[in-house]
Amino acid sequence: MRNITPKQERKMKKRILIVTNHSYMFWQFRKELVEALQKEHEVILAMPFVGHEEDFRKMGIECIPVSMNRRGVNPFAEAKLLRDYKRLLQKISPDFVLTYSIKPNIYMGLLCSCKKIPYYANVQGLGTAFQKPVLAGFVTVLYRIAFRKVKYVFFENKENAREFGERNIVSADRQVVLPGAGINLEKYKMEPYPNHSRVHFLYLGRIMKEKGIEDAVNAVKTVNEHFGRTVYTLDIYGQVDSAQTEWFNELENTFPSYIKYGGLVPFDKSVEVLKNYFALLFPTYYEGEGFAGTLLDAMAAGVPVVASDWRYNSEIVNEKNGYVYPVHDNYAFIDTLINVGNNLDLLLSKKPSCLKEAEKYRAEGKVCSLYVKPKKMGKFLGKLEERGYKGFVNVSNGDEI
Repeated sequence: MRNITPKQERKMKKRILIVTNHSYMFWQFRKELVEALQKEHEVILAMPFVGHEEDFRKMGIECIPVSMNRRGVNPFAEAKLLRDYKRLLQKISPDFVLTYSIKPNIYMGLLCSCKKIPYYANVQGLGTAFQKPVLAGFVTVLYRIAFRKVKYVFFENKENAREFGERNIVSADRQVVLPGAGINLEKYKMEPYPNHSRVHFLYLGRIMKEKGIEDAVNAVKTVNEHFGRTVYTLDIYGQVDSAQTEWFNELENTFPSYIKYGGLVPFDKSVEVLKNYFALLFPTYYEGEGFAGTLLDAMAAGVPVVASDWRYNSEIVNEKNGYVYPVHDNYAFIDTLINVGNNLDLLLSKKPSCLKEAEKYRAEGKVCSLYVKPKKMGKFLGKLEERGYKGFVNVSNGDEI
């Protein structure tokens, strides 16, 4: 039998082009997906590489840097990005395309539709575009055009899928809901609680007022005053929003000694930070909040969460693995923290349940065949279930398959 060279093997594989807007996040949450796709496909990545480009290349993946402003709306810059994507498709000639985030979803969707290239899209959250009526209407129209010929759209929660259905962007038979972004439980393992004389809390995420950071600071202050001593400490980590630096600087000036800002944590170091704390505070009320990866990281590290019931938080956090309080109810937030202090054994007992929750979001459960024909989708999802890939949802009836 004639031996096949690696070059010949690559030519025999179908080419999949994956386009997204951020290499750090893609490495953190999609590495396992890429590894699985590599077994049967030649994978090409196109995105702004702000880290991990060399790691991807070591995996044997072709990496094509694409410059883009994730939040910019300059028409000239957007026209250039569209042109760059067009040239990319001409250069690569992929057999199919997989996209993540709003700009790749829309621009690549438009181009693939025109060029008759099969494509699949991932919607990780609605973002701020859908919170502004005029912009939401414009984006809805673009999505409708871009998704006219999309094979399937993968969502990370039911609410986003229903929103797209209600806006007539994509029909239910082309929607697949996945349980979050996935988590690598070999990398993120439950750790024993650190030996601290005080209970250490942290916030980890974008630094914005709408994330409830000021509420967390005030709650910790109030609880320590209630007990008459420093029961809790709070460390805050994350990138300060460029439009809110003045607000955060003023807030930071009010921090007592037991509250600190720790700066930015690299995505691949989050578990090392989380394992040093007793619980994660997540009091968000941010309109653009999606399915928060920070909550999955905490679950996988065995760190309970105190969260508001905003958006999709309650899909992850419950009484077994944390505490949920009504959003904007700061009295309830404070009462929750007081109850934690009065019963630390209960907090400690939630660690195993965190890991059980994380099991639902195993990264290997996110690997889907991209060759499925529409009429075979139900059978395909059934096979995934038989193989242990839990949590897929048929949006047309809302039931888990």
